[in-house]
Amino acid sequence: MHLFTMPCVTFPVNGALENDRVASSKPPSNSSQALERLRAIVLDHEDEADFQLPTERELAQSMGLGRRAVRRALEVLEAEGLIWRRQGKGTFLGNGPLDSAGDLYDLASRTNPSQVMETRLVLEPGIARLAALRASRQDVEALERLARRTATAGDDDGWELWDSVFHRRIAQCTGNHALITIFEALDRVRQEPEWRQLRASIRTEKRRQRVFREHDEIVAAIARRDGVGAEQAMRQHLRAIEENLRALITGEHPSLRQQDEGDAKTVPEAPVHEERTNG
Repeated sequence: MHLFTMPCVTFPVNGALENDRVASSKPPSNSSQALERLRAIVLDHEDEADFQLPTERELAQSMGLGRRAVRRALEVLEAEGLIWRRQGKGTFLGNGPLDSAGDLYDLASRTNPSQVMETRLVLEPGIARLAALRASRQDVEALERLARRTATAGDDDGWELWDSVFHRRIAQCTGNHALITIFEALDRVRQEPEWRQLRASIRTEKRRQRVFREHDEIVAAIARRDGVGAEQAMRQHLRAIEENLRALITGEHPSLRQQDEGDAKTVPEAPVHEERTNG
């Protein structure tokens, strides 16, 4: 008996052919390509603060790419702060609006010492000028007490506490709740532990004595209703702080604590404050 053997032939299955056609028709998934094209869109519209990007579907279709690639690219742009997205609203250029006062108080994670000092130099001299016009006799007396408490602070923690309260009271003298809110947001940033340590690292006896004098000059100008003088005194005070911080940050002075000769290891005595009266 002879056995007849059929040759082995593979026949294509209709379903497999259909899958191949579907796979070949799917748009390619290239996140890097999508990111490059989206960056170009952002660059073209960077001067349009309210520019809204098309939907993911529209972007994918216009680019000939998959929605997954577009979605990944959008996530990168959002992480870089170039766009912001809101469920039900869409995708827009920029960092997005502040939604509440809580966002204002979250500045510490989105700013740095240089920016805070820039803002203080813009804000607080004007606050001091308003305080000179609006402070009551009780306000002035409170500022004098707070200046003395700062001068007699026994350690860095006490210094930070009373210095903060001193500047806050000046803001409160204006009676302007918008200014007070902005000041308090900045002051919260300044109270972050690493920021406090940064300031403490440049605090020497000579600098303490200078700050005491500057505080006195600010209070004296407010007490005599000298708005221009209060503004100038506050600006001079803040510029001195800014210069010290910049010197430390840029490494111009590796050890600022040691550069002042005769830097005392003990807390300096409080300067003598003259009694002031409101004229």
